[in-house]
Amino acid sequence: MKYLHKIFLTAIAVLALGGCKKLDIAPTDRFSDLTFWTVDVNVNNALNNNYSLLYNSSLYFEPEALSDNAYSPSGDLNLIASGNATSLTGKFQGDWASYYRTIKSVNIFLQNVDQNKTLPAATIARMKAENQFMRAFALFNLTKWYGDVPLPDHDLTPEEAQVIPRSSKAAVNAFIVSQLESAIPDLPSKDQLPASENGRITKGAALALQMRTLLYEGNKTAEVIAVCEKLINNQQTYGSYSLAPSYSALFSDPATNKTNNESILSLQYVPTIRTWQNFWDFAPRTVGGRVSNMAPTQELVDDYVMLNGRGIKEVGSGYVESNPYINRDPRLTATVVYDRYLWVNANNTTKTIYIKPGTDPVQPGLDEYSPGSQSASATGYYWRKYFDPSALSSFVSGNNLHLFRYAEVLLTYAEAKNSLGQMDAAIWAKTIGALRSRAGFTDAAALNFPGGDLTNIIRRERRAEMAMEGLRVDDLRRWKLAEVTMNGFAHGAKFAADQNIDNGYIRTQQRKFNPQRDYLWAIPSSETSLNKNLTQNPGY
Repeated sequence: MKYLHKIFLTAIAVLALGGCKKLDIAPTDRFSDLTFWTVDVNVNNALNNNYSLLYNSSLYFEPEALSDNAYSPSGDLNLIASGNATSLTGKFQGDWASYYRTIKSVNIFLQNVDQNKTLPAATIARMKAENQFMRAFALFNLTKWYGDVPLPDHDLTPEEAQVIPRSSKAAVNAFIVSQLESAIPDLPSKDQLPASENGRITKGAALALQMRTLLYEGNKTAEVIAVCEKLINNQQTYGSYSLAPSYSALFSDPATNKTNNESILSLQYVPTIRTWQNFWDFAPRTVGGRVSNMAPTQELVDDYVMLNGRGIKEVGSGYVESNPYINRDPRLTATVVYDRYLWVNANNTTKTIYIKPGTDPVQPGLDEYSPGSQSASATGYYWRKYFDPSALSSFVSGNNLHLFRYAEVLLTYAEAKNSLGQMDAAIWAKTIGALRSRAGFTDAAALNFPGGDLTNIIRRERRAEMAMEGLRVDDLRRWKLAEVTMNGFAHGAKFAADQNIDNGYIRTQQRKFNPQRDYLWAIPSSETSLNKNLTQNPGY
């Protein structure tokens, strides 16, 4: 997509001008702040640049290791998950800077684009709406991690940047919702986008971000339901969305990944032009993986239900610990590589992945799991989801990463309706039932409305459906479960040398989560030293 691989370079010359001319006279040999925005191609390039700042693959995948879904030995992720982060932790600074870089670039765009008098008014209005979404998304991520944050609604001067205080999380969320509301009328629906504009922000994307913002506030359930119902029931206005036929293909098959009715907004990647390479450190070594930088946990694997819809610890589930991966939710196989996994290569040949030590019948010493190895998975599991069979060497992929998809809308709707006591067979059928049917469940016991308290069922469904998409850590925090799930050991498969400790499941990392501190990240110390009006979050 053209919008995401053009780079905005010319703006840096705006202020680098000769000093002898009067400030209100524009140079004739190069762009200035008086002429840059009057040129249509410059405006389009500025928009493209802001799209490129929206998000990236590391921001997308790394949060999994801050939840009970995955373990990473990587420095800052390890520090945060083990409760040892401080205000000097690099990820706190890096993410803060990334989001505010986006906000600054958006504010410059919004402050100057009206200088252009040749683009149609409707085009300018649409570009403004897209930028309002981008700023809202950056602010959403900031307040999600840091709580109260500065809210720059215009391009700050250096002096303003050094004194701007934190705005309350409630005020930031209110600003986000209002910005999205005002943007929606000027955005197209998905159905109005030509193929050349796939990936541009739409009415549906604005509603999806509004939905997520309201959900995370925790006290806006009726409003969440109203937004979900717009996306579910008013598709003529907001865009036609539905579940893709294949769960696995949505992430791995290039054709389905790029063009489907489930994706509401995706990070657009283009083979050889704009790509991501994270999967090189997610895949088994025997199929070309480099090192295991983020591995699924046993806790994630255990939460996939059986084909009859029962959890593995429920009476009548049929779970057999010695043969743990049969008759499980098909999304387990689409997401996680486990011992004796049948890996399908790009050319449709297959390879059995032997992970448990000593089980490879040809080379027993080359099994995937090697205790203490820095390159092998520490948990005995690897990722399959987002494997791109058409990837370039070293798993360089041009497949899209889905930021918002229709499955999340259905899950959010089910959660909100259930929390108000309004879940019934009809809502179950078009939410959890539909998701399970798409996943490959056929047993009526798994598909039919079970009745009773569905809170844990819906939460478990959300985890299985959205694993490896960066949302689990958000869910644990908003449900106030992180203090439970992120305290104690993260585990791997039942390959431990001492089978008497934790029933033989590998201990990978002892995690610590202080509920008085760790529900918020530290404001980076480099920021508080520059701006004395930035107070620090408790405990840091």
